[in-house]
Amino acid sequence: MSYGVFAEFYDGLTRNVNYKEKADFIFEIFKKFGHKPAETLDLACGTGTLTIELKKRGIDVYGVDASYDMLSQAQQKSSDEGLDILFLCQKMQSLDLYGSINTCVCTLDSISHLQGAGEVKKAFERVSMFMEKDGLFIFDVNTIYKHRNVLGNNTFVYDTDEVFCVWQNTFSEKNNSVKIDLDFFIPENNVYIRQSESFKEYAYSAEDISGMLEESGFEVLAVFDDMKFEPLKEESQRATFAAKKRSETEI
Repeated sequence: MSYGVFAEFYDGLTRNVNYKEKADFIFEIFKKFGHKPAETLDLACGTGTLTIELKKRGIDVYGVDASYDMLSQAQQKSSDEGLDILFLCQKMQSLDLYGSINTCVCTLDSISHLQGAGEVKKAFERVSMFMEKDGLFIFDVNTIYKHRNVLGNNTFVYDTDEVFCVWQNTFSEKNNSVKIDLDFFIPENNVYIRQSESFKEYAYSAEDISGMLEESGFEVLAVFDDMKFEPLKEESQRATFAAKKRSETEI
C-alpha cells in the first residue's frame, strides 16, 4: 500500500489532529517514566508533522515510513521549515537502521495498519533489535470498540477546497478488521477526476498487544486511554502503550 493519492490530501483531511498536543503527551510520558530521549525514531511518520514538531523541541529524531509519497510530503515540509531531518523509506516489519535508538514513537494507529498479528510481532521485534536497554517505545493503536462501534460499517464524507472524499468502511467480526475504501474526487478544469485507494486496519485486545511486546523483549510499563493518563475504558477508541526494552538477561 503506497498511500499515493491519500498522501497528497492527508494533511488536509486530518486537520483535526493536534500534533502539538500529541508531542506534549509524549513529553509527559517521558517525564512520568524518567526517560531522557536521545536518538529517536518516529516510526510510520507519514507526512512528518510529528517528526517536525519533535525536532523543533530539540529531539534528535528521524522518520521512517513505507510510503514514498508520504515521505515526499514530509521532506518538502521539513525543508520549508529549514530543518535537516533524515527520512527513510522502510516497512516497519523489516526495519533496518544504521545504529541504535533509545526512543521510538509510533502514533495515529499506524500499528493497526499492519496486516495481522504476525506482522505486528515482526515490527515489535525489529524495534526491539535496534532499541538500547531501558529504551522507551511509545505507540497507540485502535481499540476493538472503535472498529466495531465507531468505524464499523459506516461511511464518512469530507469536503475540502482540494478534494471531495468518500470514506467507506466494512467491518469484519472475524478478526476485528475494518476494510477502508477511499474515493477521491479531485476538481480539475470544471470536472472531477476520481481516484481510489483501499487498505485494512486491524484491532487487538490490550492483552494480546502486551503479550507480543513481552515476547519481543519489552516490559509493558503502562497502557493508557488516548491522550490521558487514565486506564482504558470499555468505550476507549485508542490505547497508548509505553514499553521499556529489557536487557538480554531479562528476556
